[in-house]
Amino acid sequence: MSIVINTPNGNIGRPLVQKLLGQGRKVTIISRSPEKVADLVKQGAKLVQGSIEDKATLDAALNGAEALFWLSPPPTQPDFVTWAANVAQQAAASVKAHGVKRVVVLSSVGAQNGPGSGPVSALKPVEEAFKAVAPNVTSLRAGFFMENFLRDVHGLAKAGHIYNATPPEKTFPMVAVADIANKAAEVLTDASWTGHRNLGVHGPRDITYPEAAAILTQVLGQPVKYVQVGLEDLRSGMKGAGLPAWMADAFTEMYGAVKDGRMDAAEPRSKETTTPTTLAEFAATVLKPVVEQARAS
Repeated sequence: MSIVINTPNGNIGRPLVQKLLGQGRKVTIISRSPEKVADLVKQGAKLVQGSIEDKATLDAALNGAEALFWLSPPPTQPDFVTWAANVAQQAAASVKAHGVKRVVVLSSVGAQNGPGSGPVSALKPVEEAFKAVAPNVTSLRAGFFMENFLRDVHGLAKAGHIYNATPPEKTFPMVAVADIANKAAEVLTDASWTGHRNLGVHGPRDITYPEAAAILTQVLGQPVKYVQVGLEDLRSGMKGAGLPAWMADAFTEMYGAVKDGRMDAAEPRSKETTTPTTLAEFAATVLKPVVEQARAS
């Protein structure tokens, strides 16, 4: 009996696989590119080569599985919301066919509101697809990734600015992806929970953008200022940075949902939803080296 991971080469999937293997768990991974996961196979993971869009691949991976971790990949096409829901429906059909009892879905704050929140719009249908077929499903509704600050590296390195449309007084949960992987491993290996539940993954505390800027000022050793911009300015900036128009539109819709409160966490902060890595720790270990490299280039 194995735990199946559908995204073993991502920032969450890869450390999750490594953690489970380190605990002596049997892990099956799905990947179209064997060379990208060769090290995981050497560590003991079983590879099923193929696409998560392919029924035969899903059936091969889920045959005899005890649990599935499902992460919808980042958007790469204009019809992402429909695509993600359809792929999850197909995976759910395989879960049902093979009698997989436990599913852990990576979701997001705001998923409860469905349409109108950009890429997050896909996640409610994804949650529902698995809840319709599996007796035990946990949806991990993660806060905003600290890793999103890596998109701001150029602005931080050249001008010391963070640009966003979020009101400066608005607090929101922010979490490191390493902590999401740890929480996923914890839930996947915990046999005590049953039924369908939504579990927040909220980082150590809710934070505002100006508070984040103050933390980055201290860690990066340079002044960092938060600058609120309008949604249309944000859209133009993303397109100017090279994002396709459809992707800029999707993220603009998501940030509009943040402003409107539709991306607020539905799950209250608790000991179970609070994770340890602080923004200062993340900035020192992950963000600072990248910013310093950008400054030097």
